[in-house]
Amino acid sequence: MAQDRAQKNRPHYALASVDHALRLAVMLQVEGPLSVSDAAERLGVARSTAHRLLSMLVYRDFARQGEDRRYHAGPVISLTADSQSRTALLRTVALPHLHALVGRLGESANLLVLAGDYARFIGSVESSQALRVGNREGMVFPAHLTSGGKLILADLTPAEREELYAAQRWDGREGERPDPAALEQELAVVRDRGFAINKDRTETGVTAVGRGVRVGDRVGAAVTVSMPTVRFDESRLVDIVSALALASRDIEHDLQAALRVEA
Repeated sequence: MAQDRAQKNRPHYALASVDHALRLAVMLQVEGPLSVSDAAERLGVARSTAHRLLSMLVYRDFARQGEDRRYHAGPVISLTADSQSRTALLRTVALPHLHALVGRLGESANLLVLAGDYARFIGSVESSQALRVGNREGMVFPAHLTSGGKLILADLTPAEREELYAAQRWDGREGERPDPAALEQELAVVRDRGFAINKDRTETGVTAVGRGVRVGDRVGAAVTVSMPTVRFDESRLVDIVSALALASRDIEHDLQAALRVEA
């Protein structure tokens, strides 16, 4: 039952305007300021539509407009400046490598970070195939169910995981808390393999394979490829994991170079 509650499939009655507004809020929160043109380009909508969406976010304090006329995260969703800039830099560095992954494997590619006990998608590039996994940017899923989340959790110390999944932190959603012993066993396998798989655990009909990305001396992010489960075959696993390993290595290299420049 807990697994069923954790699954997240796009509703048939999804409202594009709501989806656009929520995606904009996440962009402002994790990436920093956006102009109306930036927002329109990212969402694939007209400038007038982007302006109306941003105006509503300002009205509800999810955004604010600065003197430079760009829109910033509002008081409802503001992060610390360091967290925001580091996440934005990671996304910027990773995006070319996500595009390369899509070109190599023909499947959608994503970048995830840990947000409490959730995995947050901060970058996503869709495959061009007719049957594909859509853009997941801004979405969150329970970390222990996602391929990328498991890789980041596996690099935490036992004490850090114990704190993250302490029973008292899960009051009101105890049925969704993973079994600690089973989770430790699964994460041991992930550490041994160096990659993780999520088959239908967060979204019915979707399979993802992930590889960790080191940020400093820790696995602070993960790069994943997502595909329809009907197209997943274990015979592809060697190619997928090899491509992920290259992408992870290149992201780490470029991130280190970018951080040196910042310093």
